[in-house]
Formats: sequence, C-alpha cells, structure tokens
Amino acid sequence: MKKKISLFLMIFFSVLSFAQKTVSGKITDEDGVGIPSASVTVEEPGKDAILAYAITNSKGEYKVTFTSAESNVDMKVKAFNQRPLTKQISNSDQTLSFKMDSEATEIKEVQLKTRMVTAKGDTISYDLKAFDSKSDRTLADVLKKMPGIEVNTDGTILYQGNAINKFYVNGKDLMEGGYGTINNSLPKDAVQKVEVLENHQPVKILQDKVPSDQAAINIKLKNSVTMTGRGEVGVGGSPLLWNVKLTPMFFGQKSQWVVNYKTNNVGEQVENEGNILSFGNRFEGRRINASQNDWLNVENASTPNLPVKRYLMNSVHYVSANYLTNIDKKKEWELKANVNYTNNAVDRESYSQTDYFATTDEPASRVTQNVLNNFYTDKAKGELIFTKNAKKGFFKNTTSFSQFWNADRAVADRTNSLTSTSRHGEEAVESPTSSFQNSLSTIIPWKEKMVNILSFINYQTDRQTLEVSPASYLQVPGFLTPAGTDLVRQNLRLKTFEANHSANIGFSTKGWTFTPEVGFNFKTTELVSDLSNMITIPPTDPNITPTPISAYSNDLKYTTATPYGSLGVNYKNDSWMLYANFPVNSNNIKAEDPLRNVSKDVNKVTFEPNVFAQYTFASFWKGSVNANINNNFGEVNTAYSGFLMTSPNGVNAMDAKNPIPQNNTKSAGTRLEYRNPLNNLFFNVNYRYSDAKRNLISSPIRNNSGYTIMQYLEKENHALSNSYSAEVGKYFPKFKTNASVSYSNNTSKSDAYQNDFAYTSRNNSQSYGFKFNNTYFSWMSIDYNFNISKTKQISKSVTPQLNNENSRSGFNHNLGVFFYPIENHTIGFNWDQVNTSAADQKYNNGFYDLSYQFTWAKKKIDFELKWMNIANKRVFETYDINPQSIAYTRIQLRPSQVMFTVKFNFK
Repeated sequence: MKKKISLFLMIFFSVLSFAQKTVSGKITDEDGVGIPSASVTVEEPGKDAILAYAITNSKGEYKVTFTSAESNVDMKVKAFNQRPLTKQISNSDQTLSFKMDSEATEIKEVQLKTRMVTAKGDTISYDLKAFDSKSDRTLADVLKKMPGIEVNTDGTILYQGNAINKFYVNGKDLMEGGYGTINNSLPKDAVQKVEVLENHQPVKILQDKVPSDQAAINIKLKNSVTMTGRGEVGVGGSPLLWNVKLTPMFFGQKSQWVVNYKTNNVGEQVENEGNILSFGNRFEGRRINASQNDWLNVENASTPNLPVKRYLMNSVHYVSANYLTNIDKKKEWELKANVNYTNNAVDRESYSQTDYFATTDEPASRVTQNVLNNFYTDKAKGELIFTKNAKKGFFKNTTSFSQFWNADRAVADRTNSLTSTSRHGEEAVESPTSSFQNSLSTIIPWKEKMVNILSFINYQTDRQTLEVSPASYLQVPGFLTPAGTDLVRQNLRLKTFEANHSANIGFSTKGWTFTPEVGFNFKTTELVSDLSNMITIPPTDPNITPTPISAYSNDLKYTTATPYGSLGVNYKNDSWMLYANFPVNSNNIKAEDPLRNVSKDVNKVTFEPNVFAQYTFASFWKGSVNANINNNFGEVNTAYSGFLMTSPNGVNAMDAKNPIPQNNTKSAGTRLEYRNPLNNLFFNVNYRYSDAKRNLISSPIRNNSGYTIMQYLEKENHALSNSYSAEVGKYFPKFKTNASVSYSNNTSKSDAYQNDFAYTSRNNSQSYGFKFNNTYFSWMSIDYNFNISKTKQISKSVTPQLNNENSRSGFNHNLGVFFYPIENHTIGFNWDQVNTSAADQKYNNGFYDLSYQFTWAKKKIDFELKWMNIANKRVFETYDINPQSIAYTRIQLRPSQVMFTVKFNFK
C-alpha cells in the first residue's frame, strides 16, 4: 500500500511540474502609463481554448502561469479604448511588456451583459439571475444549482467538495457559522451575486501570513441597507396539519439582525437551522455545537434512507434571534448576541425481524421486535460574542450557555422463536443537561511579531435515568431480576470540566511565518452510576463466582493533563501555500475507581505532526497533499469497569484489568482541483489513506434473544481504510443547464471479535451520483438527482460459522419538474424513488407529490396547494445482511396529506 501511495504522489507531482511556464510584465499605453484591468490570456495556436488568464493591477502589472505541450502559444491583450494585441511567444518562462495603441470606438448600441461566473484574484463571483428558475424563491433554491457548489441535506455548503469556513452577508458574519436560517429564508430577489472567497483567512492580521485552504461565501445584496425576509403560513388535513415560517431580516452598514420563528407538524426538521455548520479557524478560538452525552437510551425504532419529510412525525416549535452591531466609530468592534429555543415532539414506529446465524456455542434464532417511540426535546441556547478583527489586532470572546430538558419513551414487544417467549416492555429516559463554554482569543502585534493567547473553558453536567418496566423484559446474559420487581432503573451522572490554554508568538519574514507555541490542556470527568433491582443468576457450576452487588455501580474519575510545545510553519506566495504544525505532547491520563480499588494511568510523550501543502498553477489548477499523525487515549466511556445498562438490549463494561485505550492513527491524502470560470467548469479528485492501530478490541457477546454484553480484549489490532472520490460539474449557458457527476470508492479492513471468536471484516462501498437542472424552456424547469450505491462485506474467520460474504445495492433519485403554462401559474411534480436489494430480496419505494401555485405578482405573494405522498405509501421496507445476522425492517411513514400555503416576502 505504501508503494501505491508513493507511486500516486510521484505521478501527481509529475503532472504538477509538466511544462509549467510563467510570463510576467507590464501593459502600458502610448505614454508609458500602466493600464489597469487589462485582460491577458494565453491560448494554444489555432484553438479557441484559454489556457490561463490574468488581470493587470493598478500599475498595469500582470503575471500568468500556464501549462502546454506546444512549443509556442498565443498571448492576447485587451483593454478598454485600446487596440487589442496578439503575439505568438515561445513556451518558456519570460518577462514581456506591451505598449498598446489607443483606439476610440464609436458605440452605436450598448447591451449590458453580465458573465454568469467571473474571477478576480481569489474571488469567484456568481450572477444569481443566471442560475435561478421561475419556481425558486430563496437563496438555497438557487445556490445548489451553481457549478462547484453543493448544499448537503443538513444545510452545510460545500465548495469543490469541502465545507466553507465562513458565511458573510455584505461582508459581515452575523450567524457565526449557523447560516442555515439565512440560506433557507433569504429571498433570492434581494441578492445581487454570490462570491466564493478562495483560500480565505478570516483573521485580517494573519492574512498573507497564515494561509488557509478553505473557502468562504459572501452574499452581496442589491442594496447596502436591506429590510427583507420570508414568510409562509400553511394549513392542511389528514390529520390537522400546520406549517408556519416567519423570518424577517435586516442588513445595514452598522447592524444586522435576523428573527426566526418556525413551527410545523408536516415533517420539516427546522430545529437544526441553528446548528453551527462552519467553525472559522483555531485563531478565532474554539466553538462547539453543545450536545448531551447520550449514554443511556431507550430502544429506538429504525429510520429509513429517505428524505426526512417522508417519515418524520413531529410537532416542533423553533424560535431564534441573531443580532450584530458595531460598537465603535471605526467599525472594528462588533457585538453579536444569538439565542434560540426548541420544543419538539417526535413519534416513530418500526417492526424488525432478525435472523441470527448459528455459532459454535449458540444455535440459530429469530427475534422479532416492534418499537414505538416518543421523543421529547426541550433545549435553549444563548451566546454573546465580542470581536475586533482589524489589520492591527484581533480579539474575540465567545460565551455560550445551553440547557436541555429531554425525555425519551419507548414501548417494545419482542418475540424469540428459539425460546418461544414473548415480552412486553415500557422504557423511559430522562436526561437534563447544562453546558457552559467560554472561548477567548487575542492577537496583539509586538514590533514585527504577533502574540496570540488562546483560552477555552467548558463545564457540563449530565443527569440521566433509564427505567425499564416490567423488569422481566430484560434477558441479559448472566443477570436476573428479583421476582415481582416492577422496574429496573439505571442512574447515571457525569460532570465534565475542560480547560485549554496556550500562547504563541509569530515571526514573519519573506513569506514565511514561524509560530512557536506552548500550551496546557486539561480535562476531568466524574462518572457515578448505579443499577437498581438486578441480581446475578445463581451459578450451577461451583467454579463460577457470582457477580458482587458492587458490579452494578461505578464511581470513576478520568483525568487527562497534556502540556505541549509546538512549532507552526506557514508559507504563502503566488503559487505555493504551506502550513504545518509540529507538536510534542506529554500525555498524562489517569483513571481512578475507588469502589474497586482500581487505578490506571498512562504517561507517554507523542509527536503528532500535521502538514498541508498546496500549489496553484496554470491559473485554474490547484494540487495539494496532506498528512498527519494523531494519538487518542480514550475517554471515560472506555474506562469504567462496573456494569452499565446503556440500553434495555445491552449491558456494557470494561474489564478492570484492561489498560487505558491507546489509539494511533496515521493518515495521508492528496487532492487535484480545477476551476475555470471562463467556461464554467469545476472538478476535483481526492484520495485518502489511513491506518488506525489500537491496543483494545471490542468482543461483544450475544445471546439467543439478541441481547448483548459489550466487553473488550487487550490485543493489538488495526483498521485500514482507502477512499477515492471525484466530482465534475459544468454549466452550459447555451442550454441553461448545470450538470455534475460524482464517484466515490471506500474500502476498509478491520479486525473484530464476536462471542470470543476472531474474524476479519472487509467492506467496500461505491457510489455514483448525477445532478442535473435545466431552465432552457420558458414553460418548464427540471431538477434531477440520482445516486447508485453498492456495498460488499466479507467476514473471514477460522470459525466457519462466522465466514460469510454479502452485498447490497441501492438506487435513489429525486425528480422535480415545474410547468408554467400561463404567466404566474406553476404546476409542480416531485418524485422520490428509493430501491434496495440484498441477496434475493428487493424493495422499491416510490413517493409522488403534486402542487399548484398561483403568484400574485404585484404583491409577490404565492398561493400553493400541494398533495404529498399521492400513493399514500404507509411503510418503508428494507433488507440488511450483517456479519452475524440478516434483518428485515418495516418502518412507519407519513400518510398522504394536502396542504394550502401562502408564501410571501416581508419586503
């Protein structure tokens, strides 16, 4: 494998270095004065294809890099009120200056045409009007149609396959990464253009010193002061349905705000709009999506591989407010305040039939189960941010507080064919959580140096209680409940405190920046748990010792203290970009359990380098390589030794004799990227390899009822993975069509155990994707996406019962067609199709929607009547083959429903 990687990198750098030539110089007029904004293009003789281009700066200077196998190339220079020049030059590095003759042109008729995609330096600009259709209403509707840009189902925006690091509106970062609300609710009519800022460094004092390989998006509005927003009010039937969305927005020069209220019971997952989707970079401090430590769970009904709106039975209320204002005259200091609250109730139901393969000590068995869930979410978050982002200094302090009051319920019925037993259980989890974080980062210039101080503090408490009634529902190997016991209760409490502090100083010279840093990371977690009303099975074998009562309790303190020193190395010029970090960490981990008189520790020094290099060539190409080494020593969830019922179908425990987990991961990758705004072509190719070495391996033990005890064995094992991916996207202006194709291939190999038998698991998954949208016809527009996936899984063992090979394939597509038979009238048809097959089982799941919309053009109000799930498909069926079982699953879906909705802009 190492030879393959080396060969791949040799070929990669050979491509980069092949015939790369640079021509630079100056363009002047007849008087020798530099001409700004002149275009310089390089073309192969006799071919109408631009190899590279450049725009002169304010002094008339240019620099263009290109790749060609020809001995000579044509250079063309154009400028306003100047006679165009064409000169054939040799394919070599050289300096050429041109003097242009003035030429006044009498313009009889002026037609203003805006290019759909333009480039200036590291900024790619998209004209929104070139990509929208009559059915589009919001920024998100149009954004996903632009070449090189994708929008994931969770709302994350990708450019050339990578997530953006910032989302600006008129240059301001109001949402601090939680940009889903604006993306989904900003009317397209308010937007002038979308700008992609490549290699964007958001901290101004670090620009040209510390490079970035990530891109940002800036939404440029038509007006510098804009009051806008989007609203919808809908009602429907089968049963009573509602959908309300109210999102007014204001974007000014000194302040911006967005207020958002959304509620529905039609299956829209609006509560995730507040999630942080982009995180900036480490010099801005640390930001996290606060979440619960979900250790205890009821049994969950399955969810299908479908758009969420097809199966989500919800009743949600989500309200949020975001505010930004400048608090000084220079507009360097900003105050941001963000708050949101979610109240959500979700119902879910599924039926499963699982056939477990026989092993040497367990016969084959069939377990059927029906699970009905009710999930209740109550959570609130508040955040206050002070920021100064200027060329002469940087300061950012973020304080956030989150509170959860969540509760989950489940009703489960389970039947075991082997034992001919049926059980009914009712399960409940209560899980309140409080979380507080404060992040501080400041960069202070000191002569020619920069001093950066970083501090992050996090404190969180989790209280969780899992109850199962009646206790007889549990059939965990090795355990019984006392006769007549009504319920079993698992109590758990976690207290987590984390503090990360560091200081560094940056030295810059000739494009290089060196940043030595020292820091100290500390984290401690206290785990207290108790399992009530459980006893051990009286042993029939005199050699078996009963499990003591203390086995059901945990009192663990897990502490990690890591002082470290590192050196950051950064370099940037017109072609090269390099950033690397070389940290040396002193890892000190200790796990103490006084209940069992157990004390484990690890004291180990590790070197964990991280290197990234990128080369830009021939104007449109970028190539990059990266590599890193990472060490992980587990968390408290891998260190406790007492039994913990994390779910009614399983009990976890680590052997007190096992050492603290030590995981070492080495990974490397490379990427080739092309983006040409002149012909609207974008593509990227990626490869990544990783090797994870671990000292512990999980060895779950399953009984005939399907219940599992999770245990771990001390044994060195590896998990290897290879992944390839490619994507090509192009916009065809003549046909008003945007199309893209993608491919990915992921292969993994890992060691595994089941019921104390070792086996090797190999998995290969391939995916082919195609996206297409067309607005060529004035009476119709089309959006079409499809994906084909194939998965193959092989398990090999010295135990024949664990040897198996299975494959699974799937196909899904989405077709959206809109017809405009009469002005202001729209008829829409949507078709979701999801097909799966495994072995001789095939399931086809199709869903159809129909809509009619009338637009009151003068008021910009839409009236929509929509019929969803016309076929009234009530269940989703799928079939899965795993190394130890075959499972058939049937999941409850939303019924057919009709909605009437009024949609409008606030201004």
